[in-house]
Amino acid sequence: MGKAFAAWLMVASAVALPAMGPRETVESTLTRVVSVFQDADLNAERRAEVRRIAHQLFDFAEMSRRTLSRHWATRSTTEQAEFVALFTELLERSYLNRLEGFASEKIAFVGEVVDGTYATVKAKVLTPRRSETLLDYRLHVRDGRWRVYDVLIDGVSFVSTYRSQFDRVITAESYDKLVEKLRRKNLDTAVAERAKRL
Repeated sequence: MGKAFAAWLMVASAVALPAMGPRETVESTLTRVVSVFQDADLNAERRAEVRRIAHQLFDFAEMSRRTLSRHWATRSTTEQAEFVALFTELLERSYLNRLEGFASEKIAFVGEVVDGTYATVKAKVLTPRRSETLLDYRLHVRDGRWRVYDVLIDGVSFVSTYRSQFDRVITAESYDKLVEKLRRKNLDTAVAERAKRL
C-alpha cells in the first residue's frame, strides 16, 4: 500500500499545475511590460527590462521548434541553439514593437480555456476609435510555470506564419540561406532602431 501511494504521489506531482493560472500569468506579465513602455524615458536599460520580463513568459525554444517544424530534427544541437537565438531576437523585436504600440490602448482579458497542461488566454486591445484587436495566447506548462508558445493576433498565428515563410526558404534555397536571412534581418532592424533613438 505504501509503495502504491508513493507511486501515485510521484505521478500527481509530475502533472501538478502551477499555483498561478495561465490568465493571471499573462495578465500580470503584460501589465509589467506595458508599464515599462509607458515610462517617458524608454532607454536601452528599460528595453532590456522588457526583454527580461518577456523571457519569463515566452517559451522561445518551444516556439522555435514548432516554427522550424519538420526541419528541426535534422539540425544539430549547435544549429538548433543558434536558430533559437536568432528567432528569439526576431520575435522580441516583432512582438515587443507591437506591444509598444498597444501601450497607450486598453487590454481587456476576456477568458481562458485550460485543458490539462495546455491553455488559451483570450484578450482584446481596445483603441480610442473603438476598434478591437483580438489576442489569443497559447500556453503550456514548462519548468513549473505557464509559458506562451504561440500568439494569435486577430486569428493569425505567429508560429504558423513564420513556419510557412521559413519552410518556403528552406525548400526553395537551403537552411543556411534561412539563417543568413535571419542574421541580416536582425542586424538591419537593430541598426534602424538605434538610428530612430538618436
